[in-house]
Amino acid sequence: MALITCEHVSLGYEGRAVVSDVQFSVAQSDYLCIVGENGSGKSTLMRAMLGLQKSLKGKIYLGDGLKKNEIGYLPQRSAHQTDFPASVSEVVLSGCLNRKRLFYSKEDKRLAAQNMERMEVSDLAKRCFRELSGGQQQRVLLARALCSAKKMLLLDEPTAGLDPKVTVELYEVIQNLHKQGLAVVMISHDIPSVVREATHILHVDSEPPFWGSVQDYMETGLQNR
Repeated sequence: MALITCEHVSLGYEGRAVVSDVQFSVAQSDYLCIVGENGSGKSTLMRAMLGLQKSLKGKIYLGDGLKKNEIGYLPQRSAHQTDFPASVSEVVLSGCLNRKRLFYSKEDKRLAAQNMERMEVSDLAKRCFRELSGGQQQRVLLARALCSAKKMLLLDEPTAGLDPKVTVELYEVIQNLHKQGLAVVMISHDIPSVVREATHILHVDSEPPFWGSVQDYMETGLQNR
């Protein structure tokens, strides 16, 4: 059963569509990469999947018991995000805030510690987040997203601005999370890595938008656009 299904979805602002008639679904076993030119609506679509953006047309359904607050989300890096004046442990623990409690529970703290260990940042727990390298910050923010992720993880250009070595390492981390049972949806401009890592591709600025397996995508020739 699909975790998320988009049926003939069009999205935009002030009635003007930036992405039109998108159809796809994401199952538990999927690693979907969303590709397309800048301004083609990739981030807008991801926000719609999170319930943060209303569609102009069509509908987005959650299935298999998935709730919106059970989706882990790593947005695009920004100066505001990377200059956050808090410790690593505080940043990761804030990923439990969507559980609608006023105070962190022992379970929240256990979950945060577990995800810091998964992302290999436990030794940075007391460090100030803004003093970390770009790669370290992304691992911390990924640990934060994992505190919300029950079945699905959404990543908006997680390797943007990182050096090649750190990029490869982060792709390996994401692939391992997928192998551990998380459905992954990732926005990326890195087509060579996308076709290595993903099971499915959504190319939003083709006409009509393409969605299918990596093999079918390669046969279309869209990866060369």
